[in-house]
Amino acid sequence: MKTQLLDTLVLAFCRLGIAGLSRWAPGTCGTFLALLVAPWLFQPLAFRTRCCLLLAIFLVGALAATRAERLLGCKDPSCVVIDELAGSWIAILPFAGGSWPLLAAAFVIFRIFDIAKPWPIHASEDWLPEGFGVMIDDVLGGAMTMVVLLLLRALGLFSVPLII
Repeated sequence: MKTQLLDTLVLAFCRLGIAGLSRWAPGTCGTFLALLVAPWLFQPLAFRTRCCLLLAIFLVGALAATRAERLLGCKDPSCVVIDELAGSWIAILPFAGGSWPLLAAAFVIFRIFDIAKPWPIHASEDWLPEGFGVMIDDVLGGAMTMVVLLLLRALGLFSVPLII
């Protein structure tokens, strides 16, 4: 009974509640949810706190994704979207909160990287075992999205202050 409850909680965590259960593009739904709640759950935090939270999400997410792979019997199940949360929050890591245009741009750019999976994103899935491989490609996608957002900011498209 305890194991069953724990497995249910692991799957709920990996799916970000119901976002991962969407029949239409669960990764897109997970990214949307992550960026929708970011102004209240992530962006108010100090930079160091954000970094610590992202590290914890990566580690716990990787372990949970490993368990989800075993429970669901497949590699990188589409319903596992905790990796989208990690990646999309990495994309907005250096930015102060309060900019919906920035969040919208982060959403679009991150989804492009996540779907197209240019090098090294696609290759990274095999660099680490199990759930760590599930998480790392979105971490890289988030980092690449952050670079694009910083370039767009430098070009004057966003006036969002940096917190670092």
